[in-house]
Parts: sequence; structure tokens; C-alpha cells
Amino acid sequence: MKSITKYSTLLLLGATLTACSTVPISGRKQLSLVSDSQIQQQAATSYKEFLGQTSTKVITGTSQATLVKKVGNNIAAAVNKYLAANGLSDQFDFNWEFNLIQSNEVNAWCMPGGKVAIYTGILPVTATEAGLATVMGHEIAHAIARHSMEQMSQQYALQLGASALGVATSGKSAITQAVVNNAFGLGGKLAQLKYSRSNETEADQLGLIFMAMAGYNPNEAVSFWQRMASGKVSSTPEFLSTHPSDARRITTIQGLIPEALKYYKK
Repeated sequence: MKSITKYSTLLLLGATLTACSTVPISGRKQLSLVSDSQIQQQAATSYKEFLGQTSTKVITGTSQATLVKKVGNNIAAAVNKYLAANGLSDQFDFNWEFNLIQSNEVNAWCMPGGKVAIYTGILPVTATEAGLATVMGHEIAHAIARHSMEQMSQQYALQLGASALGVATSGKSAITQAVVNNAFGLGGKLAQLKYSRSNETEADQLGLIFMAMAGYNPNEAVSFWQRMASGKVSSTPEFLSTHPSDARRITTIQGLIPEALKYYKK
């Protein structure tokens, strides 16, 4: 019975790992075990709830709020044009929304389906329209690359792997099971951190191209990330971080700019 269960679990894991989709532009194959459309529906609901919270102050009618919508719509239009030209529109039926949120936090994010929030705290760092385009291009890239779906799929695969491992070591001593399970747990965590860093780099790549498509000079991205890095101290080793180090990110972006410039239209 144990061998049958072990075989069935491993067979299920192997079968699910073959499910994949392709990231636009980068062409990278990614694990796809969950429904992206369902994630988008949940994200739309969460975004609406976030905007409706009494603690959330949405800024409207100001020059900054207008700029956020302008830059967001410019990039979204460029992305939609690219997707349509490459027969991908049906895979990315996003209902874009761009809102400026009153907060001192230096942050911005984009939920699956194109739900974007820019915090006022990041605007002194963006400094220029191109700086803002750098941030929004990066966040929009996360949504187009379906990184949320991918990371959820990876977590699901790890759960299946842990189940299979439990069956495989069920006849071993308690010490052996503990050592193997602890090693698997740490390895899984580090793998997820690496995937997060890889996603960040891919979002930088696509974000540079998206801002270039929208008419923003991708060279401006370097200045933005230099401002972000200025005066910031991090004691977390890069291999234990979900984001690449500032120095590595800036170097990588500088190497990606020539590709992005191919899409740049003034």
C-alpha cells in the first residue's frame, strides 16, 4: 500500500510539473498549476476592498494623481498594443486601474489583472515622470509576467513534494525523517527566495521595455534605482532576500538597457 501511495504521489507531482505557460518578451517557461483568471478575480475584489478601507486615502484631482494615471495609462496602452500585435490579447484581458495612495511608505504594487497602487512616499524618489514610469513599468511587468500565479504554483508544487517525501521516508527512523524534512524545508524556502529574486530581475527587464514602448527613456531607470539605493543599508545577505542587492540590480539594469532601447520611441 505504501509503495502504491508513493508511486501515485510522485506521479501526480511529475504530471503537475509539466504544466507551464510562457512569459511575454522574455519567453521564459513558468510553472502554471493554478488559474490565473481566478487569481485576477480575487485580486479585483481585494483591490476594491483596499480602496474602500477607512485607513486608505485615495488622492484625486491633484497634479500628482493625474500624473500617476497618465503614466499608467501610457504604459498600459503600449503593453496592450504589443499584446495585440503578437496575438496575446485574449490571455491578458486586464481591467487597468491606477490610484495614488496617501502614505509615507516608499512603495508601489500591481495586483494580478492590472490593479496598481502608487504611494505618495515614493514620489520624492521617482522625482520625474520617467522615474515614475520606471516604477510603474516594473510593477506592471509583475502582472504581465504572472508572477503571483507562478509563485502560488511553486508553493503548491512544494506541498506536493513534501507529501511525497513524507511517504518515501515513512519507514525510516525518526531522526532520519527529521533531518530529511528539515533539509527539504530549508531548500524549499531558499528556492522560493531565488524565484522571487529571479522574478524581480525579470520585472526589471520587462519594465524597461514597457516604459520604452510608452516613450520613456529606459536610461532614466538607472538614476531612479541609484536614488533608491542612496543612504539605504541592508544587513540581509542577498541569497536570503527576495530582492537582488541594489548594486546587482543597477548593474543588471545597465546591461538590459540596450535591449530596451530597441523598443524606445520618443
